[in-house]
Amino acid sequence: MARYSFSGHDSFHCKSLWLKKGYDFLSQEYNFNAPDAVAELGVGKNMVNAIRYWLKSFGLTINDRLTEIADYLFHPNSGRDKYTEDLTTLWLLHYLLVSTNIASLYNLLFLSFQREKREFDKEQLLQFIKRKCDVPEQKNVYNENTVNKDIKVMLQNYVMPLDLKSLDDFSALLINLNMIRKNEDKKYSFNSKSKDDVPSVVILYALIDQKGNDKTISFDMLQDISLLFCMPITELIYAIKQLEKDFPDIIAYNDNSGVRNVQFLKEIEKLEVLDNYYIEQ
Repeated sequence: MARYSFSGHDSFHCKSLWLKKGYDFLSQEYNFNAPDAVAELGVGKNMVNAIRYWLKSFGLTINDRLTEIADYLFHPNSGRDKYTEDLTTLWLLHYLLVSTNIASLYNLLFLSFQREKREFDKEQLLQFIKRKCDVPEQKNVYNENTVNKDIKVMLQNYVMPLDLKSLDDFSALLINLNMIRKNEDKKYSFNSKSKDDVPSVVILYALIDQKGNDKTISFDMLQDISLLFCMPITELIYAIKQLEKDFPDIIAYNDNSGVRNVQFLKEIEKLEVLDNYYIEQ
């Protein structure tokens, strides 16, 4: 079990243009540790740290080296959505944030906590994290103040602000996904998504990514993917059946004698799948 991490963003949520700004910075071979990083990025030192953190958390860097998906999205010449203007890109980034599991709260929130509660308040989520950390493998990981800050930042990333005066909160990258909403009683709830809400190309990308070198995706893995996208499992299966019709030579959904899984009939690259969408835009 990897050790959880609930810090690194310096209490800054990910703003809409930060990933592009960080990508350009690294692609020009600048260094986050260099004294001129503040001037080159045009932000304060704490924001420099936050941009670096979010690049890593979204799977766009490993040890400050840009990944393939970072180049695919943000390359100045060939980047498919350099300014993250397409909602499909936001769904893809959400998938990367949760599945990369660098920022532990997001994976715990969508894949574990959501199984227990569809509606929650900050204290319930805090106690859940405390309980998850109460194992030998996570000794000394939990700090209440740190986790509280992480929860606040997570909510800023996903929850549409109710106060129109909170202009900075409207800059959050993922709020337009409408995955978590704030209720009038100051509680929060996961917003269930249908097969029409989550782009099929992102679901197929997730299926390919999750299968790794295998050819089969178990029903347990399908349940995790449905939670990641806040989709009821029935909606995910509807989406997969549509993918089966669209790509009959690539994917097949099986439901035999109560055993349900997805079978890949041949290998296909994740970026090739994305090209089927972005090239047509």
